[in-house]
Amino acid sequence: MYNQILIPYDGSDEAKKGAKHGIELAAALGAGVHGLYVIDLPGTPRALALRDDEEQMREDYRNYGDEVLGELSELASEHGVDYTTAMRTGTPSEEIVDYAEDEGMDAIVMGSAYRGKIGGLLGGTMDKVVRTATVPVISQRMQMDDI
Repeated sequence: MYNQILIPYDGSDEAKKGAKHGIELAAALGAGVHGLYVIDLPGTPRALALRDDEEQMREDYRNYGDEVLGELSELASEHGVDYTTAMRTGTPSEEIVDYAEDEGMDAIVMGSAYRGKIGGLLGGTMDKVVRTATVPVISQRMQMDDI
């Protein structure tokens, strides 16, 4: 069924909910997990050298990515799931879909924020991934009680 599952992860509450489900699914199926953190720099695309502190900002994002992927790695280890990490820079929804295609993922499991009654009219990252991915996308939407 699913041999390799992609879990996009940014450390947010909704990402944690999706990651927990994805790792439990992987454990039940004997699948491996790829944890992906996407560095989404503010203002991209933008002109080169627009910010003096851009290198420091990139380093801060990389450090944060390493930290949150470490959290995900611990959760995978607790469940006995093989785990691989990756980091990309760009628009999160595009990078998630591209990674899934590039690495031959069988499914994407991710969380989605609670957006209230009119949230269905707005498109978040998860919604964009669902519309553009070529593999199944399993989502865990947060509920009002989760906030």
